[in-house]
Amino acid sequence: MANHDILLSSARWPADLGQAPMDDDSFRKMAEEIKRPRTTAVSVFRAAPQAAQHPTVLPASEKDAGSTALNLSAPNPDRVWESLGVVTFDPAQLSGKGLFIESQQSGVTTYFDILRTRLLHAMQERGWKRLAITSPTHGCGKTFVAANLALSLARRPSSRTVLLDLELRHPGLAKLFGLADIGPIRDFLNGEQPLESHFQRVGRTLALGLNSTPIPDAAETLHEPSTAASLSEMMIQLNPELAVIDAPPVLVSDDMLALLPQVDAVLLVVDGTRTTTEEVRACERLFSNQCPLMGVVLNRAQDRKLRRFGIA
Repeated sequence: MANHDILLSSARWPADLGQAPMDDDSFRKMAEEIKRPRTTAVSVFRAAPQAAQHPTVLPASEKDAGSTALNLSAPNPDRVWESLGVVTFDPAQLSGKGLFIESQQSGVTTYFDILRTRLLHAMQERGWKRLAITSPTHGCGKTFVAANLALSLARRPSSRTVLLDLELRHPGLAKLFGLADIGPIRDFLNGEQPLESHFQRVGRTLALGLNSTPIPDAAETLHEPSTAASLSEMMIQLNPELAVIDAPPVLVSDDMLALLPQVDAVLLVVDGTRTTTEEVRACERLFSNQCPLMGVVLNRAQDRKLRRFGIA
């Protein structure tokens, strides 16, 4: 049986409806029509894929109507960053939540700066840009680590960092930063809203892709091809040195497994007061041969010399 018979067998018209069976040419045309991508939200800084490939070719009907094809150039990250809405934080207010914009606010920033430099060197050496921050279970402090790591990365004057909340069932970054009226990230992931309608900018070095609306079907959303396409487009348009992703916990659901194909590496955050050795080993087994584990961050370490967290 031909491939298009398998894909489109349900599209055949039954003989009792008075329609003749389709020949191969008809099936081929229908297959091309079904597979043709439907563009929804398109960034003003990025041409639709078909327009980029065929910038001056128009269907005959459009030529007759005298329409003109759009010939949009590749996105300019500088323009995209400038287009993002600007959000301003009060350093003193954030420090009360354990988030530090300025390095002199706390000695804790030294540890995050060390972590930042180690990760940057390792990621850049391999040409990787997408780093997922995860944990074995909920409550280990991964959102706290993701936020402070992103702030540390953004303290470099000429850098560009993206902080993205893909903990879809329990989004927490918006609340941690004290931001309200954050639109649902699902609209960006499924292509209904362009990047510049959802992301916000902190200064000129940090872009925030946050979420305040829980998504019960998180794994299914992360499996969607539109999610992969939106994340790839985000990397092209914003061109960050590193995208820090607050990811789902590993051992609670299959959400993290669904996300793994979209990241280059993983950083595991464990809680020194509750995470067990077996849980850490279970995470390591899951990542084995699927995604590189860059290291383990020990949060709430018992050793007071490590202050709030340690790097293992």
